[in-house]
Amino acid sequence: MRILIHGGFFSESSQSKETKEKKQKALLNILDLGKSYLKNHSAIETVIYTATLLEDDPLFNAGTGSQIQSDGKIRMSAALMNGLDQKFSGVINVENVKNPIIIAQMLMKEEDRVLGGAGASQYAENAGLPFYSTETPERKQEFLAKKESSGTGTIGCVVLDSQGRLAAATSTGGKGFEIPGRISDSATIAGNYANEYCAISCTGVGEDIVSAGLATKIVTRVTDGMSLKDAFNKSFKEMQSHDGFAGAIGVTKNGDIYFQESHPNIVFAAFNGIENIVFS
Repeated sequence: MRILIHGGFFSESSQSKETKEKKQKALLNILDLGKSYLKNHSAIETVIYTATLLEDDPLFNAGTGSQIQSDGKIRMSAALMNGLDQKFSGVINVENVKNPIIIAQMLMKEEDRVLGGAGASQYAENAGLPFYSTETPERKQEFLAKKESSGTGTIGCVVLDSQGRLAAATSTGGKGFEIPGRISDSATIAGNYANEYCAISCTGVGEDIVSAGLATKIVTRVTDGMSLKDAFNKSFKEMQSHDGFAGAIGVTKNGDIYFQESHPNIVFAAFNGIENIVFS
């Protein structure tokens, strides 16, 4: 069994040592909860469960604590992919829900499995999900001060379960102060992809990740026989020509795990089958 999680990027220049330690502690705690859950649940169930824990932690930019867009509203996106049956579901720019990944889970049973905007919000309401404001005082203060965001906030989880099944989940609160209606990578196969061979979740600048088709490209290369490390290295090298800003976590059906970043420092934690690892 393997499980990896990420919580976007950490900037040494704009974030404190205290914040770094809080994120390390939070990630390790969530990793342990996800690891325990995985013992009795499938890969797809575990990525959903673990993603909700990340969404609920205001340290990370997804769910509670999501960034505020230029018109003062919060719009969130999330995606889910089951490597077993290659089903992908996602929600784009949904408002006033606590856990966007839960909507992605609900959409797995629908014929129309990717919804956006008002339709996504109405679907959540019709499904009985309660109104929930994900705005925090800290995000409101940032918005009112019109601070620039680095645009690198996302959470994600990839899992290999005891039956050899793979799954990936990714969720984001956006980059902050963006044009309303902007769509990033998180609810696309560029940022979240899995099949029977590999599962990938990305974080970083959505436009760069979409341009690179990053998650799909890495999974395709592993499927075609390339090692996970080589697939990461080749895919990230191809982003260098346009200075693409991205990070990713991945796991294969053989239990290989890997992470990579084009710029420091991706916030991640992983269980490699023997011990826990956390970003430093």
